[in-house]
Amino acid sequence: MSEPLRGGVIGAGVFGGYHANQYARLPGVVLSAVLDTHPERAAKVAMPLGGRGFTDMAEFLEAVDVVTVASPATFHAEHALAALAAGKPVYVEKPIATSVGDGERVRAAAAAKGLVVACGHQERVGFQAMGLLDIPEQPLLLEALRHGPPSERSRDVSAVLDLMIHDIDLALVISASDPVTAEGEGRLSGDGVWDVARAEVSFEDGFMTVFDVSRQAPERKRTMRIVYPSGEVEIDFMARTYRNTTPFPLNADLAGTPAGTDPLGVSVQGFLKAVRGEAPRPIVTLQEAIRALDLALAVEQALADPG
Repeated sequence: MSEPLRGGVIGAGVFGGYHANQYARLPGVVLSAVLDTHPERAAKVAMPLGGRGFTDMAEFLEAVDVVTVASPATFHAEHALAALAAGKPVYVEKPIATSVGDGERVRAAAAAKGLVVACGHQERVGFQAMGLLDIPEQPLLLEALRHGPPSERSRDVSAVLDLMIHDIDLALVISASDPVTAEGEGRLSGDGVWDVARAEVSFEDGFMTVFDVSRQAPERKRTMRIVYPSGEVEIDFMARTYRNTTPFPLNADLAGTPAGTDPLGVSVQGFLKAVRGEAPRPIVTLQEAIRALDLALAVEQALADPG
């Protein structure tokens, strides 16, 4: 039997803890190391799971075989590039980077080394499990709402790169055409970050999308409505339920599946399978993550210049 992969996590925040737990519990991998600028935070996440805390990147990379980047988004590309330079496959939390140029640098480094890079657009897991990616019709309209209360998490990026990018990825994956226009309006927070945004994006074939996100809402709401020529699908991501009036069957037991109960685990497992050669690709590829980032940045530009 081959030795388990040694998993390492960069970032000892909330999401870093989630990823560390996945490496500690999934088959064929162990949690070996956690890197953070605060040694006590790294140790607090790593040690209960059998790993070690690190503050030095080179030492951390020597202790691992695969890396998850769960640091603040503005460091995603830098940390992914460091891991790739050391020959380590990488799972990067979304967004893959904060500029397309940095995303392309990650892609070039991965190609040069022949290494797997996955991105954590975890809502894709639910879409696959539901069967939405198998509907043979092209959508006419997608309306997505993703609201949540104020939080100090992800203050280094806008609500577009934090929240809307999930729904942008889903729109791109169900459409066979490319986006052509983006219009938007939003509201800046006191620290100059877009915390509320509404965008309309049109695609070449007439597919229309409406994205509505807020980090200033009184409660969490995450819904989506997709209209097809034969009917529509309404999804409540919080309840993991949906209504389907199309003639195409969807999985009625999503809430009882691993995709419904632990989408992060399914996503990380997909990355590990791709690393081992057991799957041809991770659930969300680097190219797909860059495409979602590109459209998200176009929405940000539309917010800044609505005219």
